[in-house]
Amino acid sequence: MSVAYVLTAILLSIALIGSGRAKLVKDEKITAGLTKVGVPESWFPRLAALELAGALGLLIGIAYRPLGIAAGAGVVLYFAGAVLTHLRARDLKGAPVPAVLLLLAAAPTLLGIATA
Repeated sequence: MSVAYVLTAILLSIALIGSGRAKLVKDEKITAGLTKVGVPESWFPRLAALELAGALGLLIGIAYRPLGIAAGAGVVLYFAGAVLTHLRARDLKGAPVPAVLLLLAAAPTLLGIATA
């Protein structure tokens, strides 16, 4: 078991849980940013579910690495879509947060592959 994988998986899971929770409770800052780029509020629960599933998969991946790798890859794709959505809407101020989360998601994914 790689300590680096465990730490990055836990850190990313905490970020995903926080982001998912913010979407579920419709935090004003999150709601404003998402609606600004054209995401309908009806999508918030689905997006939150994807983030929470990613967090759960990463945490289970500590014990069962293939699931952690798959969850990490899914989270990478999720945030790649988020970055593209912000860029397509020309929301350059909103793009850095999902870009950082995209990079953070790549860490446990690559570490999981390297230590599988």
